[in-house]
Amino acid sequence: MSSSTPSQTVEHIVLFKVKENTDPTKINTMINSLNRLISLDSVLHLNAGALYRTKSSPIPFTHMLHSRYSSKENLSAYAVHPSHVSVVKESVQPICDDVMAVDWVTDDLNGGGSLVPPPGSAIRLSFLKLKEGLGDEVKDEILGLIKGIKGQYGGIHQISCGENFSARAKGYSIASLAVFPGLSELDSKEELVNLEKAKFRDYLQSFIVLDYVVQPSTSTL
Repeated sequence: MSSSTPSQTVEHIVLFKVKENTDPTKINTMINSLNRLISLDSVLHLNAGALYRTKSSPIPFTHMLHSRYSSKENLSAYAVHPSHVSVVKESVQPICDDVMAVDWVTDDLNGGGSLVPPPGSAIRLSFLKLKEGLGDEVKDEILGLIKGIKGQYGGIHQISCGENFSARAKGYSIASLAVFPGLSELDSKEELVNLEKAKFRDYLQSFIVLDYVVQPSTSTL
């Protein structure tokens, strides 16, 4: 695992909807098993835990995983690794009603710095499902606006965005991830949600916004 920033980074987000009334011990087992996958050689960063807050989502997700890779090939190697397959089969599938995965390539992490957000960092995730028939120029415009947010607002450590290539994204095609030093910095930028909605309203069919706090690597959630 390396904390240096490569010229290109592959982002992998998985959202989980845990079944109601699931035994908390089984949830802990899922989260701890997912976090242990950080030991795989292909993984640059991995952190899993409960979502802190749902700002907007048609599906009531409860937990998430965020990981980073240096290439699509390394993401694929992670996906088929026996340890990952075992965790999904034994710890995830039995307790989850729904799972959504979003993957994208960011040419450079806007803001640079470490690939590994420190524990306590706050992450704002935004996924956009666009109306049918919109061309690449619209996607490019949206991605350009997202990249420019960091320069307009202080307190954002990193912004990553790109076009989804996962087949499990439920039609959401544009993804972004903003890393803040902590919740106080994130909460002070609530206008970001309204800003994004205002700028993209004419293009959107659906919009997901979720907040997550990076967990310590030894977390036993």
